Amino acid sequence: MAFLEINGLRKRFGSVEILKGIDVDLEKGGFLVLVGPSGCGKSTLLNTIAGLETITEGEIRVDGRTINDLHPSKRDIAMVFQSYALYPNMTVAGNIAFGMEMRGVPAQERQKAIDKVAKVLQIGHLLQRKPSQLSGGQRQRVAMGRALVRDPKLFLFDEPLSNLDAKLRVDMRIEIKRLHATPGTTIVYVTHDQIEAMTLATKIAVMRDGEVQQFGTPAEIYNNPTNLFVADFMGSPAMNLIPATIGSNGNA
Repeated sequence: MAFLEINGLRKRFGSVEILKGIDVDLEKGGFLVLVGPSGCGKSTLLNTIAGLETITEGEIRVDGRTINDLHPSKRDIAMVFQSYALYPNMTVAGNIAFGMEMRGVPAQERQKAIDKVAKVLQIGHLLQRKPSQLSGGQRQRVAMGRALVRDPKLFLFDEPLSNLDAKLRVDMRIEIKRLHATPGTTIVYVTHDQIEAMTLATKIAVMRDGEVQQFGTPAEIYNNPTNLFVADFMGSPAMNLIPATIGSNGNA
């Protein structure tokens, strides 16, 4: 049975339908990348999984439990935002520990969790700094650390590397892949970058205009695109498309 199941999901804002019957699933320990051009609905889909947006129709199940009507805080999901969303008045340690503090986790346990995450993400020397004293890559590591300490059932990443320069993007891809290598870590990741999708994912959902154009492994999507949009959008460099007609003998 799939760990994450999305069945017939629709989302409307008034009369405008943003998501048009989404069906995807992901095994436990999988890495699903939602990829597509701007405005295709991928971030809206991620927000419905997180509970930040309600759904109009359909069902979302995580680990066998329907979460449609659950409050975001009850879903056991951690989200890393594009904008980092760090508290500017808190230190790195304070940002990482804030969620645990709100849940009443004892101070000794909080410190143990902070130290463990800081070691994994190599940010131990930054714990007493404020976000304004950090680089973009360091801020993203802190945002990841805040998600990691929760040890959630599911991680959600909303274009986390889009604000970073080329070298930092490569470095952070390695960090995210290292996170995914932790047994049982399940990730849903939004990007418009085909290279990120192909290098990180175990499954890819290519989206356009609120619909999934193709869902499969990176190899399936690269080698056997289902339509011209997928063929043109995926891969770097892009696939060459040549106009042709099919003759009566079946030859192009």
